Amino acid sequence: MAIIENQTSTKKTIDGIELTPKTVTQLAPPKFATVEQERQHRKEKLAGAMRIFGRLGFGEGVAGHITVRDPEFTDHFWVNPFAKSFRYMRVSDLILVNHDGEVVYGSQPVNRAAFCIHAAIHQARPDVISAAHAHSPFGKSWSSLGRKLDPITQDSCYFYEDHTVITEQGGAVVLEISAGQEIAAKFPKGKAAIHQNHGLFTVSDTVDAAAFWFITMERSCQAQLMAEAAGTPKLIPHEMASYTRDLTGFPAAGWLQFQPLWEEICRTDPDLFD
Repeated sequence: MAIIENQTSTKKTIDGIELTPKTVTQLAPPKFATVEQERQHRKEKLAGAMRIFGRLGFGEGVAGHITVRDPEFTDHFWVNPFAKSFRYMRVSDLILVNHDGEVVYGSQPVNRAAFCIHAAIHQARPDVISAAHAHSPFGKSWSSLGRKLDPITQDSCYFYEDHTVITEQGGAVVLEISAGQEIAAKFPKGKAAIHQNHGLFTVSDTVDAAAFWFITMERSCQAQLMAEAAGTPKLIPHEMASYTRDLTGFPAAGWLQFQPLWEEICRTDPDLFD
């Protein structure tokens, strides 16, 4: 998927489909008249993303969390409660946590690791609306190598020169605020981080994009592990990798790529809206 501008006109296309005012409206994140509407929308997307993670096998006991910043109280974030299954998450299950780790809405406890890491990232990066992390099998396998992903596929180019490796606190359970701040300090920009001996973190300005970046990064880890098991992958040249990233790796593109998954989960799991 690529959004490009025709060099001989002002028309823009997505994979050859002309963007008219109608399609631009249809293929863009929604706007909201009130903060209450925006909050509800963010919570619905959060619950849906959790269910998609569960369906994809990203659950690992009580580990893993996705957060979204509250649109009104921007130093608070919504998150899945501790020890609640990804696959059965509902909007009503979500809890609101402040940057002091206090649950200010909801009756269930917060995962201490979720608070320490996500609060630090949300505090350090005002651009981050949503952040995703899970102990997914290929992400944690790749993280043990302490390497960035290489540009060996079109999909891996989403992350070309736009992700980092964090070695601090690698493999440790992060239960201290200072540890979360140390991790966040090593992730000042970019859409993703590989936390050595731990797993993947992805961020964006919507739940949709943060979740999609995580899903496709997990699959990119799988692809590179498989390719290196078979031989030595050929790298995409810098110019082409950069070009592909610029056309397909921006936040609105990540949002758009999530929409088919959102449509599926809405149809199969309508109780997520409860």
